[in-house]
Amino acid sequence: SLRGSWRLGNGNGSVVLRGEVPGCVHTALHRRGLIQDPYYRFNDVMYRWISLDNWTYSRTFKPPFDVRKWQKVNLVFEGVDTVAQILINNITLGRTDNMFNRYSFDITSVIKEVNFVEVRFLSAVSYAAEQSRCHKAYSIPPACPPPVQKGECHANFIRKEQCSFSWDWGPSFPTQGIWKDVRIETYNHYNLIYFSLTSFFVKSAWQWSLEIESIFDVVGSKPIEGLVTVNIPKLQTQQTFSVKLQPGEGSIVLLVNINKSSTVEAWWPNGHGKQTGYNMTTTFIMESGYQIEKFSKAYFRTVELVQEPVPGSPGLSFYFRINGRPIFIKGSNWIPADSFQDRVTYDILWLLLKSAADANMNALRVWGGGVYEQDEFYDICDELGIMIWQDFMFACALYPTDQNYLESVRAEVFHQVRRLKSHPSIILWSGNNENEAAIASNWFSIPYADREVYIKDYVMLYVKNIREIVLTEDKSRPFIASSPTNGLESVKEGWLSQNPYDTHYGDTHFYDYSNDCWNWTVYPKTRFASEYGFQSWPSFSTIEKVSSTEDWSYTSNFSLHRQHHENGNDQMLQQIGHHFKLPQSTDPVKKFKDTIYLTQVMQAQCIKTETEFYRFSQSEIIKGEGHTMGALYWQLNDIWQAPSWASLEYGGKWKLLHYFAQNFFAPLLPVAYEDKGVLYIYGVSDLHVDHKMTLRVVVHAWSSLEPVCTLAKDSVTVKAQSAVPIYKESINDLLERCRNCTRKSCVITFCLVGEGGLQSPTNHHFLSSLKDAVGLENTHLSASVSQQDDIYVFVLQTTAIAPFVSLDVGSIKGRFSDNGFLMTEKKKVVVFYPWEPTSVEELEESLTLTSLVDIV
Repeated sequence: SLRGSWRLGNGNGSVVLRGEVPGCVHTALHRRGLIQDPYYRFNDVMYRWISLDNWTYSRTFKPPFDVRKWQKVNLVFEGVDTVAQILINNITLGRTDNMFNRYSFDITSVIKEVNFVEVRFLSAVSYAAEQSRCHKAYSIPPACPPPVQKGECHANFIRKEQCSFSWDWGPSFPTQGIWKDVRIETYNHYNLIYFSLTSFFVKSAWQWSLEIESIFDVVGSKPIEGLVTVNIPKLQTQQTFSVKLQPGEGSIVLLVNINKSSTVEAWWPNGHGKQTGYNMTTTFIMESGYQIEKFSKAYFRTVELVQEPVPGSPGLSFYFRINGRPIFIKGSNWIPADSFQDRVTYDILWLLLKSAADANMNALRVWGGGVYEQDEFYDICDELGIMIWQDFMFACALYPTDQNYLESVRAEVFHQVRRLKSHPSIILWSGNNENEAAIASNWFSIPYADREVYIKDYVMLYVKNIREIVLTEDKSRPFIASSPTNGLESVKEGWLSQNPYDTHYGDTHFYDYSNDCWNWTVYPKTRFASEYGFQSWPSFSTIEKVSSTEDWSYTSNFSLHRQHHENGNDQMLQQIGHHFKLPQSTDPVKKFKDTIYLTQVMQAQCIKTETEFYRFSQSEIIKGEGHTMGALYWQLNDIWQAPSWASLEYGGKWKLLHYFAQNFFAPLLPVAYEDKGVLYIYGVSDLHVDHKMTLRVVVHAWSSLEPVCTLAKDSVTVKAQSAVPIYKESINDLLERCRNCTRKSCVITFCLVGEGGLQSPTNHHFLSSLKDAVGLENTHLSASVSQQDDIYVFVLQTTAIAPFVSLDVGSIKGRFSDNGFLMTEKKKVVVFYPWEPTSVEELEESLTLTSLVDIV
């Protein structure tokens, strides 16, 4: 391995320092104290010079072996970011132009006892601009991001993380560096480059089989023969194959049938079963006399994307069947966890993905403007049962299709599919993010006469190249060309549908910041909601780390600078204003903190309303719409400390939305909505069997902790994997039944209780805006903290009903069992799970308790 310390210098030699590999220029400069934290205040703009310069990484190395004894020596880069010339001993080996590719250079004839290796980078910004200039035939929009994003131009002309040129939730840091492993490889006869396995269930034989593909490089001019043995002890399966490898690079595909007398446990998504994997050893013994042993895990699961006619509705369904079972997809969208990939450690990935699983998610969409994630990301998803919708890295833009560009993309797709296809977590390949919609809705104001050129490019890139490769390389999972898309209907219309947002087909993306988000009728009753969301601000403790005192106001230069979405800060206030009173405190810092709190309350309540709408729409068709089978809100995580759509802040802290997600994605949930003065409650279940349960409906006056009235409806049947109406009453009747209640003075809570401790979270339904609520009193909230083993118990007490109670322990890392809740009882116990050592004293000192009535 050539990991470790390299020499790093800029174009004119004025800056020279040590840089770690894997790493990038920004983190090297920061580590050496030559720049501040790039995320501090306005540094994203102050440090533009770093990306505009050309940097060179170099080092000398002595091979720990006799170079003359090996027939083949390669210099292998798992990831180069992005445009570079690679030299060894002043001889140019080749060039790189794709961050997502793996590069291997044959150095057999040039390696010596002592070697000097250089990677000479070219600024990604100037390269992209140059590529755009050279594309003379016609322009390929968009040229630049909107000014509010403070970004760089022509990201679509370089095969690099698209959001590194800026996005509406992230800064512009077009990095340069060796971002993955780099090493020297030597071998004499043959070398295994890729090894992958995919499982299939053969219905005719009622048997599982594994397809194992191995891609080799064979040195020399003669074929090599030998034996391959595959052994899966737990499944009493062992098979030996005779193989012949031809000279050069080639693949062998083996089909292993699993012993029929063994019981195979399938891999299931989170909440639907276990994530069983089987240890497997593959041994290659070739005539050359040396063997390769490959240890891997074999997983068994099938995936189908079902698009078929829906009774009582035009269009087609769009849902996933895993192991023959339809699964409602619950989750979010994943963006890169940092602008600097070398800072994304296993622990950070584990924390973020575990937080997704802990919030009852079973899926994430790896969005097409970031990176194909590192191997560990998919390993963790395999382990946690998180299904992955995997985009290819193209987003919100049109792209060139000249020969060089297509060749680079083809190599990228071959590499990524081979690298990733063994993961059972990946259930779908998707060609791009929003590019079908960009052409269909004419985002870039292309004159109608010129459309054909761009449509041709679109089909050339995503269908004739990416799709063709995916279909040959991986027959085990479905492919769609874009998201949103009309699926098979888009295919029928030549891969570009007239309206990719059609609710009768495929998936939809939906954003609306002007309408009241509590009004469920504005949401599309779609087959699959793959993107939707609202912004909020991260907590004060997260912002504090990258700001100074003069920044702590909602209208400061810093707050405007950090908001990369046009009018985003105003839109949040407008959405808050529908239902809450805006903070009026004369203390500017309190006013800022109150506003942050309200943006999080608003975001949580908005996405709760929308997600619950999607969940209760899964079993019904109304006016031809419905059968919604997926809800992936935008977005899970943050790339820096800023206002965004995320539910997890940079650093992993849970926003109120993430606590709400834990409830609105619960396997069992009662959901209420109002239509024309009538209250409906649905029983939503992801469980595999029907349950007889009791629905408890409790009405509270805001002014009292004693319920006004309670109703228990017994033996309600909550059907397996569906959403069924279980309660209906006009609001007027309900208010009459519960004397002295008006819409403004009362609130409804409800939950499902079954046998053996089976219980849903308690849900709520507001009968009026909380800014109009009558009887809400100032509460005295207090908490006592104690330690039990490695968790901390907070006992909360209140003197009156408290809406949206938030516990915040500042920058102490960890999460609560519940947060942001409506407190309708005197006492509530909440558990804190620390992610690092802390103490009762620290927690008590850091704790702030806030509820809606504390906002002045």
